[in-house]
Amino acid sequence: MNLRHLLIFKTVVDTGSFTKAAKQLFITQSGVSHAIRELEQQTNAVLFDRLSKAIILTPAGKLLLEKVIPILSLYYDLEKQIDVLEMSAPLKVVSSITIATFWLPKILKQFASSYPNIKVEVQVVSAKEALAVLECGEADLALVEGVVPPGPFIVIDFSSYQLNVLCAPDYFADNEITLKELCTHDLLLREKGSATRDIIDSCLYLRGLAAYPKWTSVNSKVLIEACKAGFGFAVLPTLLVTEELKHGTLKTVETDELLYNKTKLLYHQEKYISEPLAKLIDIIGEAE
Repeated sequence: MNLRHLLIFKTVVDTGSFTKAAKQLFITQSGVSHAIRELEQQTNAVLFDRLSKAIILTPAGKLLLEKVIPILSLYYDLEKQIDVLEMSAPLKVVSSITIATFWLPKILKQFASSYPNIKVEVQVVSAKEALAVLECGEADLALVEGVVPPGPFIVIDFSSYQLNVLCAPDYFADNEITLKELCTHDLLLREKGSATRDIIDSCLYLRGLAAYPKWTSVNSKVLIEACKAGFGFAVLPTLLVTEELKHGTLKTVETDELLYNKTKLLYHQEKYISEPLAKLIDIIGEAE
């Protein structure tokens, strides 16, 4: 049994004639008869009473018709929408927290102006989790920061941000500190595996140094508050502390190496790129 059988069956019901059904479907009458005969064999039931001047549905035929109508209704609905499915399918984006906070809302607002009817589903996780989500095919795009491990991805850099060494104004008198000296102080750092921590650890490793934080948190806000309270140095994106710097509750301390993170767009190298997805990629690539 296939859709062709059901279409022929419904047309015979609607026209009340094998001959009229054949004309409407542009096939031979024998083709209609053969299809109905196959359908009756597959259902193990007689579907029509063949009377001298008419064909009438049997009780079994009526039961089949009840099942066929919603199936064909869905088929006709799909047929109408088949050319615009790609323009209606939702897109799935997985993003790290920093990018979701400072870049993604503006990006999606711009995308919505071009494709107002396309829903974009967003999942905000750590950079490491974002890569895992993308690799298993649960997202169309990933937006992450920092070092991207080797994998089956197309990687596009689209922006960057600076990391600052921060402390309370009365915690450290000088305005400069070497990375070596920084490691001797109490440190308030993001968790291992986060993009921010990876940049710090990589930079220190290249200098033969290592960080042993007093505080470790998955939440940057926690570290900001601890830093304001004078518990040590934090190393965080400038984007996160603009208000604290403005009001003087935190200060930046210069180091002997500039720390910054690149923001990256990733998608699987085998991913089919639809027209809306291509537009979203273009918008992200132009983001600052």
